[in-house]
Amino acid sequence: MMESPAVNRWPWVALVTAALIAFFWLLHPILLPFLLGALIAYLGDPLVDRLEARGHRRTTGVIAVFCAFSLLLSSLMLVAIPLLIDQVDQVIKNIPVFYRWLSESALPAIQSTLSVSGAELPKIDWEAELTARWESLGVWLAHSALGLSRSGLNLLSALINIALVPVVAFYLLRDWDIMMERLLNLVPRAWQQSVSLMVGEADDVLGAFLRGQFLVMLAQATIYSAGLWVIGLEFALVLGTTAGLASIIPYVGAAVGVGSSLGVAWIQTGDVMFLGLVALVFAVGQLLESFVLTPTLIGDRIGLHPVAVIFVLMGGAQLAGFVGVLSALPVAAVLWVFCRHGLQHYRRSDTYQGD
Repeated sequence: MMESPAVNRWPWVALVTAALIAFFWLLHPILLPFLLGALIAYLGDPLVDRLEARGHRRTTGVIAVFCAFSLLLSSLMLVAIPLLIDQVDQVIKNIPVFYRWLSESALPAIQSTLSVSGAELPKIDWEAELTARWESLGVWLAHSALGLSRSGLNLLSALINIALVPVVAFYLLRDWDIMMERLLNLVPRAWQQSVSLMVGEADDVLGAFLRGQFLVMLAQATIYSAGLWVIGLEFALVLGTTAGLASIIPYVGAAVGVGSSLGVAWIQTGDVMFLGLVALVFAVGQLLESFVLTPTLIGDRIGLHPVAVIFVLMGGAQLAGFVGVLSALPVAAVLWVFCRHGLQHYRRSDTYQGD
């Protein structure tokens, strides 16, 4: 007697998943423009769907969303990049001050508190060191640019990768609904209902991560930067932006932001009250993230433990570098949806029930 589709489908799901993972691992060196294009298309699809529901043509909606994204990105770059460059330049110029504070104040205080004696930090001629570093960086950039220009193939490959992102995003965004429907029609009819359910859950998870987490990171970067700027901390934009972006890893953003900001605050004023204001900025940011931003923008739909998030990010970086980091959490979140359904099926099986 033939087994029911409900029993047969999971080996096929596992096989397809394994094939996709192998495909990704083998071709990851060329996948970056396609992943970025797919990311833009996925983020823009709900907006295009809304425009389409109001009677606009799909292509018109895609063009409108592209223009809006381009305008937003250009505005952010024109405003934020000059400020970041200026503050990074100020950070580099203050490295000698920080090193002097570390060797003359922080390290002796730690050794005195712990009643231990240790070696002093080496004396460094920072003016000569930074000059040499900048010169070596300039030489490296010049050699890299010269090598890239001499290698027509490398230059062509870089230009193609850059040009592919908007092209891939445009065509994926235009045909997104059609592609999803055709992919679903490839699934055997007996499985389509359950597969559609799982894909819907996976879409909720991806939407929660890609849209929600991006907005949470942006909001935290804004809160930290604005708060540190209001209390008068130097390098507020760099410190706040770094903490916001690092918040993609649970607790790392706050830890990095608090540690670096407290160090800068102590060097800047040496006032304990000022340190308390810096800590207050991050405490407010964490409270808003925990009780307002994450429940509102993400909710509890991702379902990945913080330790699992860290492991997935490190595993993605190890396997596929930046491409792996970019795709690790979305892939893990979707796989977790399928694993959860697999576990439910297993618990209903005779093997688990013991019959």
